[in-house]
Amino acid sequence: MYKAGDYLVYKRDVCKVMDIIEHGFKDLSYYVLMPLNDKSLKLQIPITIDKKYIRDIISKEKLEEVINLIPTVDVINADNKLAENEYKKLLHSDSYLDLIKIIKTTYLRNKERVDNKKKVSDKDKYYFEKAERYLYSEFSIVLDKSYEETKDYVVNKVKDINK
Repeated sequence: MYKAGDYLVYKRDVCKVMDIIEHGFKDLSYYVLMPLNDKSLKLQIPITIDKKYIRDIISKEKLEEVINLIPTVDVINADNKLAENEYKKLLHSDSYLDLIKIIKTTYLRNKERVDNKKKVSDKDKYYFEKAERYLYSEFSIVLDKSYEETKDYVVNKVKDINK
């Protein structure tokens, strides 16, 4: 059971437990959650919620393992029409490496477009930003860094690994 002040992941959003409240209705206890990406929103979810929707944030050790695996993550080999289906599937897999696969694929696809003086794909940009938000929001809590500092940290660690 979580307590006020804890962080958790609800569906794909990193949330802070603001409070635990009791409702007379069915004598249920609820977590009051504030998603970090939308601080104006407050969610109330039953403490007894199905565990497939709620999980602990990543540990520091697991985070470092994931970062060390980034250079080995393959990109998606699909044409434009199939890529979006693959992005959607990976985005909902609850795997850090799948988020990294989206980030690497969309980054490289857009870099190639820019290098060829073409417009960046809105679809790739959308999935790139969404995957980054999911990944770095969670990592930033563990690393106790801002979102941008976390991105820089990960990029620099990967550069060091690739040396």
